[in-house]
Amino acid sequence: MKSVKTQANFLLKVLLFLFVTGCGHQQADNAEQVRKPNILIIYVDDLGYADVGAYGAVGVSTPNVDRLADRGMKFTDGHCSAATCTPSRYSLLTGSYAFRNNAAILAGDAPLIIGENTRTLGDMLKEAGYRTGVVGKWHLGLGDGSVDWNEAITPGPLERGFDYSFLIPATGDRVPCVYVENHHVVGLDRNDPITVSYKKPVNDEPTGMSHPEMLKQLADKQHSNTIVDSISRIGYMTGGKAALWKDEEFPDVLTAKARQFMAENKDNPFFLFFSFHDIHVPRMPNKRFVGQSAMGPRGDAIVQMDWVTGQLVETLEQLGLAENTLIIFTSDNGPVLNDGYEDEAVELLGAHVPAGPFRGSKYSAYEAGTRVPTIACWPEMITPGESNALVSQIDLFASLARLTGVKLAGSDAPDSHDMLETWLGRSDSGREYLIEEALTLSLRHREWKYIRSAPSVRDWTKYKGVESGVSEVAQLFNLHEDIAEQNNLAGEKEDRVMQMDAILEAMIAAKGTRPGYGQEY
Repeated sequence: MKSVKTQANFLLKVLLFLFVTGCGHQQADNAEQVRKPNILIIYVDDLGYADVGAYGAVGVSTPNVDRLADRGMKFTDGHCSAATCTPSRYSLLTGSYAFRNNAAILAGDAPLIIGENTRTLGDMLKEAGYRTGVVGKWHLGLGDGSVDWNEAITPGPLERGFDYSFLIPATGDRVPCVYVENHHVVGLDRNDPITVSYKKPVNDEPTGMSHPEMLKQLADKQHSNTIVDSISRIGYMTGGKAALWKDEEFPDVLTAKARQFMAENKDNPFFLFFSFHDIHVPRMPNKRFVGQSAMGPRGDAIVQMDWVTGQLVETLEQLGLAENTLIIFTSDNGPVLNDGYEDEAVELLGAHVPAGPFRGSKYSAYEAGTRVPTIACWPEMITPGESNALVSQIDLFASLARLTGVKLAGSDAPDSHDMLETWLGRSDSGREYLIEEALTLSLRHREWKYIRSAPSVRDWTKYKGVESGVSEVAQLFNLHEDIAEQNNLAGEKEDRVMQMDAILEAMIAAKGTRPGYGQEY
């Protein structure tokens, strides 16, 4: 039990912090009396709402993530902004809906999609005095449209607000299969230059289509191009043999870089965006984790993800920073089982339900596409609990600006709302209106979910075993009464459909005019 003196000092610090952050956006000298919290965003890939123990997982154990939930605020209605990875990352880092920039899943050689005049979360926190770093999957493009992987690669994260970056350029299932640290490919032998193409083969080396006997996991046609580390990928690549990664080494390599960044910046406030490759395909967990779940490679990748999360938290504890670090743990979109590789994710699922009570998955307009595990843990400031407030990753930009005393310009983070009180568990008020982006657009308003009609359903979603949620008729659900979105009320409540469609259209047209169009309705 804490002593009376310790409790009094803690209360004084809390009151001082609340005073400083409550004084608008002034960065007065008083702010220096309280060290700004470190900020760690732990961003998992393809992790479903119920893929961790704190949200109901079975067949897999996640003690480190569960500990974050026990020590922090667990959100039951937390969302990424889109049902796929690139759009969600774009929205989180820019505070802008991805459809405004036509952001979609990018090829591995795509140019950087964050424009030169677009401020990022990194830019904003650098202004607040933070050292900023990104480690892990990027998938927002690099370069200006003609990347030469053998030279300095720019623009990239260092030109968009980050002091340090160590990247998987796109995803593990796409070439180039190399790490990029700051501006350069790691370990490149210049006598073996890299060539990448997403249009045609660049050599006569084996592919997944021509030599399936070389593969650890068989893959569909899309994922059956160049073979690296006995896994066939999307796209063609030659050269760079000394720089090629090994999939099983991801957890150790990325964790080491994250720990190094935190240790080197322990005396300054820092922001680290740790972006997992797990549990995205190809799922190739390190041998230490193979067989540690009842669900095969997908479950083992969840165990691996949990271990890495524990390592990050342990590092904060060893550095004496855990109490004053705000950790946001969440995912870039909902779960998917069959996503291009034969790893028995469907066959070994057992009683586990990755999306929990929600309909849909990754790619889907239904709730499971964007409703993801969302935890905010900050021992010094957040009282543990559970919140049913509607929250979105897109609001982290404005909320962290408020937290760190930065005044946003009118063009900054146009769709981001200041929800700091909710993130810290001091308010149960959530978003009034929130757009969810998939193959069509949806609108959440409290308990209501409206899915805009679209002309067709893409066949590839059926091939993946995914309900796209796209329909030629509008869909309306009352999530308080029908959390699984089974009863379409659009025909019975035409006035509400028309109202929500008009609000959605106004939100699209408003381009996020601050302080937030959602508050205008």
